[in-house]
Amino acid sequence: MADNNLEVEKMLKDLIKVNAVIATELIQLVENSSRLVHGGEVPETCRVQHRALREEIVQIAERWNEGCETLRDHNLAHD
Repeated sequence: MADNNLEVEKMLKDLIKVNAVIATELIQLVENSSRLVHGGEVPETCRVQHRALREEIVQIAERWNEGCETLRDHNLAHD
C-alpha cells in the first residue's frame, strides 16, 4: 500500500508541474494576443498582473517539485 501511495504522490507532483507549465504558457499566449489587439502594447495593469500570476504559479510548482529552474527562468524572463 505504501508503494501505491508513493506512486500517487509522484504522479500528483508531476501533474502540478505540468499544470504550471500549461498555466504560464497560457498567460503568455493571452499577453501575446493582447499585444496584437492593442497595436503592440499590453496595458501595464495586465503586464503587472500577468507577472504576479506567473510568479505565484512558479512558487506553487516549486513548493511540490525540485528542478523547476527552467520553469522559473523561462517564465520570469518574460516582460
